[in-house]
Amino acid sequence: MQTPWTFRVSGLLRLAAAGVAIAALVANFEYVLGFSTFATANYFSYFTQQSNMANVAVLVVSGIFTFRGRSDPPWFAAVHAIVTTYVIVSGVVFAVLVTQSASHHYALAFPTSSQVLHFWISAYVLLDWILAPGRTPVRWRTLALVLIFPLIWGLFTLERGREVRWYPYFFLDPTQVSPEQFRLYNALVLAIFVGVLTALIGLSHVRPGHLARRRRVLASGDDTNAGSDGSPERATAPHELGVGDGVGDASSATRSR
Repeated sequence: MQTPWTFRVSGLLRLAAAGVAIAALVANFEYVLGFSTFATANYFSYFTQQSNMANVAVLVVSGIFTFRGRSDPPWFAAVHAIVTTYVIVSGVVFAVLVTQSASHHYALAFPTSSQVLHFWISAYVLLDWILAPGRTPVRWRTLALVLIFPLIWGLFTLERGREVRWYPYFFLDPTQVSPEQFRLYNALVLAIFVGVLTALIGLSHVRPGHLARRRRVLASGDDTNAGSDGSPERATAPHELGVGDGVGDASSATRSR
């Protein structure tokens, strides 16, 4: 059941996760400083680092919304879903790289900070998306936006890689994969982006039973409820309801399709 208490706890967890992500980013940066081949520009070229930095901002903003008993506005719900997708895909791709790196002679280190960024944070944002109260249904047209940043990042990374002869991931390096492998790997990654966001949007439309019933009442146009003394009582308009009352995003749900 969604109560003000569950919203506050969820908000605090998001803020705590943002703090953990910041600590992991800093620790990971300090870790790679010890490598003689380290370059600051290379560190910030990793998709994982960029997606986790965006995720920190999203967790802070959504954490404040939730702690106050409010759901994400529709526009921010779309941003939240896209950034969550990027973080989850970073974890999935890294897991694949771990299994494939040996066959490509591509060494991967696993400090605790890297594990936090790739696995723990990825797992948390997925569970948070599924379990956190006050979900705002995300519009399906958000799918048209999810590949914009990965494509821009990929084109920039390929161009920069030709100049500095360094690529953050082996499947982008033409010296390590054939043209056919390059197309296959990158097509799979792009498909994973779309697939993960599709699942997240679908989950955002799964409503608890009492919210679904309330939504049907609001959609029916019934403007009265029985008061405690049996007299008619004005129904609260959708925009007057807060998620702390369990119905805060009912109106946004009808606009999300």
